[in-house]
Amino acid sequence: MNILVVMIPLSILLLIGAGIAFFWAVEHDQFDDMDTPKILPLLDEPTPRPAEAPATDDEEPRA
Repeated sequence: MNILVVMIPLSILLLIGAGIAFFWAVEHDQFDDMDTPKILPLLDEPTPRPAEAPATDDEEPRA
């Protein structure tokens, strides 16, 4: 029975932490676009990454 003295406050703290995490995610727009992520693996061509600028003769090569 003594474990209840530890487990009940611990479960309340975990519940409060989960509530804070949920409301933080809602405030920071984590749930705005729920449709696009499930479609991304089905796309044929991934969006190309921008190419890095080529090194000029003036720049020293990086080691």
